[in-house]
Amino acid sequence: MRRAPAAALPAPEPAERHDWQTVKSLLPFIWAYRGRVLFALACLFAAKGANVAVPLIFKDLIDALSITPQQALIVVPAALLLAYGMLRFSTSLFTELREVVFARVTQQAVREITLRTFRHLHSLSLRFHLERQTGGLTRDIERGTRSVGSLISYTLYSILPTMIEISLVIGILLVRYDAVFALITLATLLLYVVFTVSVTNWRTALRRHANELDSAANSRAIDSLINFETVKYFNNEEYEARRYDEQLQKWIKAQITNQYSLSALNVGQAAIIAVGVTAMMWQATVRVAAGSMTIGDIVLVNAFLIQLYVPLNFLGVLYREIRQSLTDIERMFALMHQHREVADAPGALALPPGPASVRFEHVDFAYDAKRPILFDVDFEIPAGSTVAVVGHSGSGKSTLARLLYRFYDVQQGAIRINGHDLRQLGQHSLRAAIGIVPQDTVLFNDTLLYNIQYGRPNASRAEVEAAARAAQLEDFIRELPDGYGTRVGERGLKLSGGEKQRVAIARALLKNPAILIFDEATSALDSKTEKAIQAQIERAAEGRTALVIAHRLSTIMDADEIIVLEAGRIVERGRHAALLARGGTYAQMWLLQQQEEEEAAAPAA
Repeated sequence: MRRAPAAALPAPEPAERHDWQTVKSLLPFIWAYRGRVLFALACLFAAKGANVAVPLIFKDLIDALSITPQQALIVVPAALLLAYGMLRFSTSLFTELREVVFARVTQQAVREITLRTFRHLHSLSLRFHLERQTGGLTRDIERGTRSVGSLISYTLYSILPTMIEISLVIGILLVRYDAVFALITLATLLLYVVFTVSVTNWRTALRRHANELDSAANSRAIDSLINFETVKYFNNEEYEARRYDEQLQKWIKAQITNQYSLSALNVGQAAIIAVGVTAMMWQATVRVAAGSMTIGDIVLVNAFLIQLYVPLNFLGVLYREIRQSLTDIERMFALMHQHREVADAPGALALPPGPASVRFEHVDFAYDAKRPILFDVDFEIPAGSTVAVVGHSGSGKSTLARLLYRFYDVQQGAIRINGHDLRQLGQHSLRAAIGIVPQDTVLFNDTLLYNIQYGRPNASRAEVEAAARAAQLEDFIRELPDGYGTRVGERGLKLSGGEKQRVAIARALLKNPAILIFDEATSALDSKTEKAIQAQIERAAEGRTALVIAHRLSTIMDADEIIVLEAGRIVERGRHAALLARGGTYAQMWLLQQQEEEEAAAPAA
C-alpha cells in the first residue's frame, strides 16, 4: 500500500516550559473528587500538627524529669508520656488515613488522563501515525501517566507537608525563643531552596536530553523487533545491534553527565544544611550555658532541626522529580492537544443505514502541497454496483480508499455518499458504513475468534461462524487443534497470506457494511489462492456498493465499470471488453500482464 509522503509535525517536546499551564490542565482531574481532596488535606494538617507537637511534649517531659527525683515518679511525667505516645500514633494515623482517602483520587486521575489520551490518539489523522514511531509514542504516554501519580504523591505527601511543618516550626521559634533562631532557620531554608532550584534548572536540560535519547533507543529497538522478519531476510542482526548500541552509548554518556551534576548538587545541599545546623546548635548551647534556656529547650530545637532537615534533605530530589514529572506530563498533554487534521464538523450528520452510492466530484488531493497526487478525479459508484480502479504503482489508487474512509480531507472537490459530503458526516457513522479488505492484512496477536469478531465485537458466536463459512475459512479452522481459539501471532504472522485475507474478508462480512473496499486484496497471493479469494470477494460484493482497487486486471473483468488512473488522472473508463477494444492504456496493461503470466507458466510446461 502506498504511504503518504512525510510532512513535518509539531514535536510533542515543548520548546519552552509551561509548568503552570500543565498544573492547570491537571487540576480538573483532581478537583473532580474535591470531597476526598479536602478530607485528605484536613488529615494532612492534623498529621503535621501532631508531628510538630511531639517535640514540644518531649521538651516538657525532659524539663519535668529534670526537676526532682520525686516529681519524676508522679503524675506529670506520666501524663506527658501518654500525650507523647498519643501524638506519635496520631501522626501515623492521620498520615495513613490521608493516603487511603487520596488513593482513589490519584488512580482515577491517572485512569481518566490515560483514557483521554488514548482516545485522542485514535482520533488523530493517519498522517500523524505514519510519521510517529510507535515506540517513542508509547514511551511518552507511559512516562506521562506514571508521572501524574508521582507528581500528586510528591506534592501532597512530601512538599506540602514539609512547607506546613516549616511554617509551624518557624512560628513556634518566633513565639518561644529569640528571633535569631527563626532567622537562621529561614535563611538556611532560603539559601537551600535557591541553590537547589538554580542547579536543578540547569540539570533539567540534561535530564530532558537523556529522556530523548532513551525514547530514541526504545523506538529503534521496537522498530527493529516489529520488522523481525525483514532483519532475518537480510541477515542484519548485528547491524541492528550496532545501531541500537550507538543509541545506548549516547544515552549512557548523558546518564553519566547527569550523575556528575547530581553529585555536585548533593554536596552543595549537604554543606548548606551543615552550616545551618551548626549555627542553630551554637546559639542554643550559648543560651543554655547562660541559663536563659533549659535542657528541654535545646532538645526541642534539636528535634525541630531533625524534623525539618531530614525531609529537607530530600527536597532537592523531590524538586527534580516534580520538574521531571511536569516535563513528562507536558509531553503527554502535548499529545492530547495535538491538532486533529480530520475532525467532525459542528452538527455533523449521521449517515442513515441502507444502500449507499458513492460519488467523487472533481477531487484534487495532495499529501504534500509540493507533490499533488490526484487531479480532477470524477466518477460515481451507484448503490449495489462494483467499480474497479486500476493503474500503475503510484497512480493514486489506494489514496481513493483513504479519502473515502476520510483519513484525509480533499483539497478540492468533494466525495459524497448518498449526496452527503463526507466532511458533513460524523466519522463514526461514516466508517460504520464501510468495510475494507486491505492489501496487507494486519491482525491482532490474539485468537482467530477475536480477530474475526473484531468486525462487530457484539456479534454472537453463530454470526462469527457464519462469516467464516462465507469467507471459506471454516475448513481451515476445523483442522486447527485449538479451532477458533488459535492465536495468530504478532500481526497475524502465524497465518499464510491467503489465510489472513480470508480472515479479513470474514471480518468485513461480519461488519455487514453498505460499502466494501478491496484494496489490492489479492496482489500478494499466488494464482491458485488468488482465484479462491477472488471468488469469495465476488460473493462478498453481491448486493453491496464495492470499490475494487486492483493490480491484476484478471480479477476485475466483471466490474460494472473500470477506471484507469495514470499519474493521478482518469485516462480511461468503461467495461472490460470496451476498454480492450479501444486499444489504449488498459489494453496495453492487459497485454503486458498476459505476457508475464505466459512467461511465468512456461518453465512449468
